[in-house]
Amino acid sequence: MISESSSFVKGVVLGGAFCMLVTLLGHIKVGHGTKAHHHEHHHIQAPNKEDVLNLSEGERMELSKSIRVYCIILVKPKDLGHWAAVKETWSKHCDKVEFYSSENVKVFDSVALNTNDMWVMMRKAYKITYERYKDEFNWFFLAYPTTFAIIENLKYFLLKKDPSQPFYIGHTVKSGDLEYVVGEGGIVLSIESLRRLSHILEDSDKCPEQGGMIWKLAEDKQLAICLKYTGVFAENAEDSEGKDVFNTKSVGALIKEAMSTHPQQVVDGCCSDMAITFSGLAPNHMHVMMYGVYRLRPYGHTYNDALVFLPPA
Repeated sequence: MISESSSFVKGVVLGGAFCMLVTLLGHIKVGHGTKAHHHEHHHIQAPNKEDVLNLSEGERMELSKSIRVYCIILVKPKDLGHWAAVKETWSKHCDKVEFYSSENVKVFDSVALNTNDMWVMMRKAYKITYERYKDEFNWFFLAYPTTFAIIENLKYFLLKKDPSQPFYIGHTVKSGDLEYVVGEGGIVLSIESLRRLSHILEDSDKCPEQGGMIWKLAEDKQLAICLKYTGVFAENAEDSEGKDVFNTKSVGALIKEAMSTHPQQVVDGCCSDMAITFSGLAPNHMHVMMYGVYRLRPYGHTYNDALVFLPPA
């Protein structure tokens, strides 16, 4: 009887110890002892217009000038049509834009990366960007050539965000335990995130250029894994109503979806008024978007926006 009681007690103790171990392991996450529960939010919203109106005119002017966005466009020779469209349309509104190409192309100026692999291209582009512009810009926007972006809306969204904090923004999805920003919708890194990324890129064990399972993943997932090691997490960007502002589809595709899901309110059900990106656009669609966003205005309607983000001369 005593032997059976002793075995029972041992079993309880061992079982309790095992449960504690499982619980502890469940809380351990990748990267410098960073615990997931320290990361309190995965959804961040644009500021309310009323908050901006409460600022003085001087504060608004200062804010308008302080948010500087550097744009990185990853391109390949097969993308020449899209490359030209991006160059002629929305990218002119970035404070500075550079095209990072897989190889040297005589038709357009670009930074030749001499690789066709998208993950290696992304790594090299971020490394060069940090070395050259870490003291000049506080936000870094990466896009593919099929993406259309409204940079003014991006700047408005970033109005109350602190670039010295470690996070990156876009349209997030989950893959197992990994939450990452989808590349098609555009990726925004704060200067602190880029600084941490530039350091982890030198660590071939935690952020390898090739080899190992990480090599089999898409470049946006690989970026998320490397950033997670440094305590940088993905944040889903939404407007004040909770609608996504980084879109991984075109306006046309989103309207089609809204026609079936919100037939009585197609426009409202489609997209946010403060949308920042749309993806999967053909070159001619980019020019149509440019006309609709920057040229077309209904007569008699006035826009009393408190902030004005002017493109560079």
